[in-house]
Amino acid sequence: MSVLTLDRVRIHPGSATQDEALREAAGQLVAAGAVTDDYLEAMRQRELTASTFMGNGLAIPHGTNDAKDAMLSSALSVTRYDGGVDWAGENATFVIGIAGKDGGHLEILSQIAILFSDEDDVARLNAAATPEELFELLSAVNES
Repeated sequence: MSVLTLDRVRIHPGSATQDEALREAAGQLVAAGAVTDDYLEAMRQRELTASTFMGNGLAIPHGTNDAKDAMLSSALSVTRYDGGVDWAGENATFVIGIAGKDGGHLEILSQIAILFSDEDDVARLNAAATPEELFELLSAVNES
């Protein structure tokens, strides 16, 4: 099963607040059947304990360990905000919502971290003109 599908890859020309971005990420994961409605609150709780901003314009919001019951399967949502998101004082362009059932998120996180650690890859992700192009660049996450 693919953790990322084209319908969960979005590009917004404007900006959003951190809470709007969290709501969108959680909403996509709920729509995918990967998490219950309780997951948004678990994502908010995670941000209170530690920011999920990773650098290079990337935030990877996910629930706390207490949210295991809210996770039904592993899935990702990817939203690029061309106007940026103020993420606890940092500027996030990419918000990648993640749900990892039974610890499955660690391999997915490692794939994303590798992709976003390369400045050329990040430049290509930022330059993608359509969700389809963006999905193609991110499709390696489905190979884990």
